[in-house]
Amino acid sequence: CPCVPSQGAMMDNRFATALVIACVLSLISTIYMAASIGTDFWYEYHTQSPAENVSEAGRSIWEEFVSKDADEKTYTDALFRCNGTVGLWRRCITIPKNSHWYSPPAFSFFPPPETDMTTNCISFSLSDQFAEKYIEPGNHNSGTDLNRTYLWRLQFLLPFVSIGLMCFGALIGLCACACRSLYPAIATGVLHFLAGLCTLGLVGCYVAGIELLHKKLPLPEDVKGEFGWSFCLACVSAPLQFMAAALFIWAARTNRKEFTLLKAYRVA
Repeated sequence: CPCVPSQGAMMDNRFATALVIACVLSLISTIYMAASIGTDFWYEYHTQSPAENVSEAGRSIWEEFVSKDADEKTYTDALFRCNGTVGLWRRCITIPKNSHWYSPPAFSFFPPPETDMTTNCISFSLSDQFAEKYIEPGNHNSGTDLNRTYLWRLQFLLPFVSIGLMCFGALIGLCACACRSLYPAIATGVLHFLAGLCTLGLVGCYVAGIELLHKKLPLPEDVKGEFGWSFCLACVSAPLQFMAAALFIWAARTNRKEFTLLKAYRVA
């Protein structure tokens, strides 16, 4: 990086404050992105009676949900019926703790005991992330749905690209501090801007993918779907990245311009 000690000495409080605020925004956005990637509440399904739904299907609903051969329609139906949540890496359903071994009797003179519910999750494998989506979910003979296929792949890749860009920008920022120069902060700002675009693209891809899926598999009448707090963290992260990028670029360019003008004034 171009080391210009005298330029660092010319930095006033405005630029120092802008850099501190930009660094804080960058850190918060990175934490939000990491939290959103690692949690399973991007989209949530709420049904009125998940325990009854599970008892009707017996143990097979969980066995089908975790099966390696479970297709998109199979696990989506389970999500509908069992208060499911979907993340970028895992899918989860809420089932009774004793659903694996206990089935209630057909006739009983006593009211059924309260059922303890537990949330069980299964991870998407790497092959699942890049698997083709079909025009009719669950029907492999219906042809490939290119829109949903590439939207799913992008929503898996974009968050890692976003975090990678911010980490690389942080390294450039450390280089700028070591060299006592604000000029490399322009590159940090550009990288944060690109990271914000990736995060914004991730949010758009996820929303479009969910809408297209629900056109193929409509929600049952007693099921309500909504975006969860993991999705909201990603939505908040994008504007924070854009604000950090704007502050980095403004501080670097303005300080560079004032330093050039001052240098020309001294020469004159």
